[in-house]
Amino acid sequence: MKFFESHAHLYFDDFDPDRDELIESLLASDIEGIVNVGVDIRSNEQCITLAEKYPGIYAACGFHPNDLEKLHIDELNSLRTLIQHQKVVAIGETGIDLYRDRTPLEVQKRFFIKQLEIALENNFPVIIHSRASEKETMDIINDVSDKYKGVFHCYAGGIDTAFRLIEKGFYISFTGSITYKNNDREAVVREIPLENILLETDSPFLTPVPNRGRRNDPSNLKYIAEKIALIKGISVEEVAKVTTENSKKLFKIK
Repeated sequence: MKFFESHAHLYFDDFDPDRDELIESLLASDIEGIVNVGVDIRSNEQCITLAEKYPGIYAACGFHPNDLEKLHIDELNSLRTLIQHQKVVAIGETGIDLYRDRTPLEVQKRFFIKQLEIALENNFPVIIHSRASEKETMDIINDVSDKYKGVFHCYAGGIDTAFRLIEKGFYISFTGSITYKNNDREAVVREIPLENILLETDSPFLTPVPNRGRRNDPSNLKYIAEKIALIKGISVEEVAKVTTENSKKLFKIK
C-alpha cells in the first residue's frame, strides 16, 4: 500500500536536523512520491534542489499570498522558466489569505490572477491556497477561466463550493485537520467522490491525531487516509490506491 504526498514543505527549518534521513526513510517505506511546494523565490529554488536530489521528490513553484512583501509582479515571470524543469509539476501555492493581514487584498488578487494566467497559458496544474477567503478566491477563479487543472489544498470550504470546483477541473485535498475533534470537513469528505480527492500533510503543519503536537511529516498520511476511509466506509487500501492515482494523474507523474 503506497501513499502520495501532494503538498509538503520539507525545506522548512523544522527539517534541518534530519531532512535527508527523513526523505530517504519515507521513500523507502510507503510513500511513493512527494510534491514539495514553494512559497517564494528562495523556497522555489530549494524545492527544485531537493527534487533534483531524490527521484521521488517533485517541486511546485509559486508565490504564497502571505509572502508578497517587496516582490514586484514582474518577478512572477520567473515561473515561466521554472516550469520548464522536468521535476517541476505545478505552479503554487498561490491564492488569497485573509486570515493573516500581511498583504493588502488588491495585491494578493493581482499576484493570484497572474499565476493562474501563467498556469493556464502553459496547461499546467495550479495549487490553490484559500484561507478565510472563499468568496474572494471563488470570484477570481470564476472570472479568470471556466476550466483548470489543479487542486484546492487544505480544503476548508463547503460542499456546494467543492462540487463547483470539481466541475472546473480541481481536485480537493485534505490534511490532518480532518482528524481533529469537531472538525467541519467530514460532510465534504463524505459527499465528494474519492476520484476527486488528494491526500496531503502540509508538513510541518497540521499534524494529525494521534501525533498532534509534534512536527508533521509525510509518514502521517496514513492517518488522514484512515480517517477518509472511516468517513466513507471503504478500505484504507482503496483510499491509498485511488488518491495516489489521482495525484499522479494531476501532476503527470508516471
